[in-house]
Amino acid sequence: MKVQSSFSKSNDNGTSPKTGTLFLVGTPIGNLEDMTFRAIRTLKEVWLIAAEDTRQTRKLLTHFEISTRLVSYHEHNKEASGNELIRLLEEGHSIALVSDAGLPAISDPGADLVAAAVEREIAVVPIPGANAALSALIISGLPTDRFLFTGFPPRERKSLRDWLERMRRQEGTIICYESPHRVAKTLAAMLEQWGDRPAAMVRELTKRHEEAVRGRVSECMAWLAEHPPLGEYCLVIAGADPADAKNLQGDEPPWWLQLDLEEHVRHYEAETGDRKDAMKRAAVDRGLSKREVYNEIMKK
Repeated sequence: MKVQSSFSKSNDNGTSPKTGTLFLVGTPIGNLEDMTFRAIRTLKEVWLIAAEDTRQTRKLLTHFEISTRLVSYHEHNKEASGNELIRLLEEGHSIALVSDAGLPAISDPGADLVAAAVEREIAVVPIPGANAALSALIISGLPTDRFLFTGFPPRERKSLRDWLERMRRQEGTIICYESPHRVAKTLAAMLEQWGDRPAAMVRELTKRHEEAVRGRVSECMAWLAEHPPLGEYCLVIAGADPADAKNLQGDEPPWWLQLDLEEHVRHYEAETGDRKDAMKRAAVDRGLSKREVYNEIMKK
């Protein structure tokens, strides 16, 4: 076990740290006034900034008169670029990671870079800022004491159906992102699988045309029929009622109860041909993390 003391001048063995620090810098999701003083200072002081879209980030840097060198790190180059960024961190250079908007490593490849840095015992420090999912949640009017952020729902119809089935028993409020081209189809699938739950459909957060449509899922769909969707949406959907969730569970034991973990994974692997996805689905069934499933299987 290793303990990170983010602002200590020495490691746990008393020696000075030799690696740089990876700063995860939150950026505005629309309104530039949401940029924090700390974020601006950090972007000015680091040796390098890694950005998902350098064109978008350069506008931000120009606005705040930040001249730090900028490089690209995104889904399509994350392996090569990530290895280079880790090398620079290990050489002692501090790097800031930013996404197009909001917090990096949330539904973007930054999570892979963070995992690689943690594995190599490189300090990772958050510089908090705006976040679309939580901003949508707190204005939704739905319960905030328990919630689940799920990123973007699957696009393929069968995968979406399976995803909705897995989420159906969640009692906490569910938050997801959706594109304007798919939001109506996703809401229709939710209505079919989950029923007409309370919901909020939020877009253009912090911008001039910020909008929150609140009502039932069917009412959100009716709104979209009259007002063509524009911009990316945050969907906030009420979780299952505890009594309904219990009824959904039913009296019958789950189909996988008599299987060991390896057999459970093989069942899904035979269906999908994807072992990683099979481990993920087995983890959801059993209420485990993917890492717990992986570690347990690797012991055998």
